[in-house]
Amino acid sequence: MPSPVAPDDRVTAGLDRRAELRAFLRSRRARLRPEDVSLPSYGRRRVPGLRREELAQLAGVSYAYYARLEQGYGETMSAEVLDAVAHALRLTEEERDHLVRLAQPDRNRTPQSAPPPQALRPTVQNLLDTLGVPAYVVTRRLDILGWNRLATAAFGNWAHLQPGERNLARLIFLSPEARGRFAEPDRMAAKIAGVLRRNAGKSPEDAYFSSLIRELTQKSEEFRRSWAQHEVSCGSVGEVVRMRHPLVGEFDLVHEPMALPGGAPMRLNTYHAEPGSRSEEALRMLASWEMERQD
Repeated sequence: MPSPVAPDDRVTAGLDRRAELRAFLRSRRARLRPEDVSLPSYGRRRVPGLRREELAQLAGVSYAYYARLEQGYGETMSAEVLDAVAHALRLTEEERDHLVRLAQPDRNRTPQSAPPPQALRPTVQNLLDTLGVPAYVVTRRLDILGWNRLATAAFGNWAHLQPGERNLARLIFLSPEARGRFAEPDRMAAKIAGVLRRNAGKSPEDAYFSSLIRELTQKSEEFRRSWAQHEVSCGSVGEVVRMRHPLVGEFDLVHEPMALPGGAPMRLNTYHAEPGSRSEEALRMLASWEMERQD
């Protein structure tokens, strides 16, 4: 897998929040047609989707007011206006939250001046080791901080990677070996890009986020395409992930993510197979093989 960007190559500033807001609103407006929202369509359109004035009409605000928001100036907008725009654009709950974070960032946040944590509390690692399902912990940047044996069996041996390479986005976009563990890699890549977009919106000033995005943009055409879509996702609870393994073939795991309290934002990701299923048997075989390999 290509090496991550060296510390000297890191950018010194975070994402441009206003540029992100402009691009996000335009991308959401472009996916709507007049007939989708019961508006008449007049004349040929130079670009797909609704015009600004049509969106403003749907939201019940003036054109100038909406145009200012789409130019990246949302700090003075009321919650009611943002809700009206979100409703007019037919945003999901995740997209609406993303819009609010970009339009009205928390002024009490301070830019991150140090790398994210690279180790788990021993108690969290102990928890991972006692779980009877594949599990791992990631930061908001999707850096992998800890995992258990079953995660190694299902996803690959991350212990062989350098700490800077242990990142879900780097693995799915830059490592053919890691990507090959998923039976639907394109779907997984799009999901991870959406999670990364959502998390970056929470910390647009974070230079370490922008360095990762810069690296992936430079090295992966697929990431460039996914990132340009401006999709946002928090990782679906209960989503079925189809895995592929050379020993047991394809099997399904159910993804259950949960936030870990205390300190820097971290998320515990667990995966289980449906009881009594062929996937459960496949996971049991992988667990037995991994125990024998490590003993």
